[in-house]
Amino acid sequence: MRIGIVGAGAWGTALAQVAAAGGEDVLIWAREPEVVESINQAHENTVFLKGVALRETIRATADPADLVGCEAFLIVSPAQYLRNVLGGLSAAGRPLVLCAKGIEASTGLLMHEVACQVQPDSPIAVLSGPTFAHEVAAGLPTAVTLALEDRALGERLAARIARPSFRPYLSDDIAGAEIGGAVKNVLAIACGVVEGRKLGENARAALISRGFAEMTRFGLAKGARAETLAGLAGLGDLVLTCSSTSSRNFSLGKGLGEGARPADLLADRKTVAEGAFTAPVLKRTAEALGVDMPIVAAVCALLAEEASVDEIVGRLLARPLRSEGA
Repeated sequence: MRIGIVGAGAWGTALAQVAAAGGEDVLIWAREPEVVESINQAHENTVFLKGVALRETIRATADPADLVGCEAFLIVSPAQYLRNVLGGLSAAGRPLVLCAKGIEASTGLLMHEVACQVQPDSPIAVLSGPTFAHEVAAGLPTAVTLALEDRALGERLAARIARPSFRPYLSDDIAGAEIGGAVKNVLAIACGVVEGRKLGENARAALISRGFAEMTRFGLAKGARAETLAGLAGLGDLVLTCSSTSSRNFSLGKGLGEGARPADLLADRKTVAEGAFTAPVLKRTAEALGVDMPIVAAVCALLAEEASVDEIVGRLLARPLRSEGA
């Protein structure tokens, strides 16, 4: 199965490295000419994944028409660009594996819902889980969720990308896999604030736990399964991104906790902190469903500069006492 990678950021490049590990040819599409040149000439993505020697069977292109010979696609463009990217792709009913984590800000749709609208003839899968790109590219042990309805296709895709250090687990809970990845980005911003404001490890652990409760409430309301949210694509990814500055969302939150303005932090980024775009639409959707998500609401207030960090932390700590399971 010839794999095409759509999006040559750090994560797309790392996935190309995985897909090429068995010696297979992999074609990766990049928007930036300098990325195409770097991959083809130096076998390195010096813009987004500097220092990682890429396999020589990876080739880059700036022309999406070159992907016509691919049998399946890993779609790794940022969530807010997914609709436009898919609209320019000639998929012809071939499988699309969505690897971006987020919710479309303008519509409130999950990524697979966007893909179904734009490419209705293609089978849709979701790849999600605790995955820092630099570790995956270096061949460090990683496990992910691969979610799709067609079990036979899932087994084929899993066999194609599985490696001794990269282990996909199959699921048929597409919504659960996507919700875990989208919500954890927002919660990672909150954990970064805890780090930047030096509120301590107790606070971080409490926030991860209560944040997971919010993720679960929202996921169940959207039809996800609890076991998916407690797995790699939910809790696993949450723990990873809430604990390291390798997470773009955690780093954004850390800057907020240290007193920087959101606009300044977001303007100074070469890569995308998806949680900043997901937070407002997640808050609106949760309110429409009657789902209580106070941590998500707090992140929205910080991003909108409606209150200071200390004021928002005070509001969270002043919430009425309640049963933990409520």
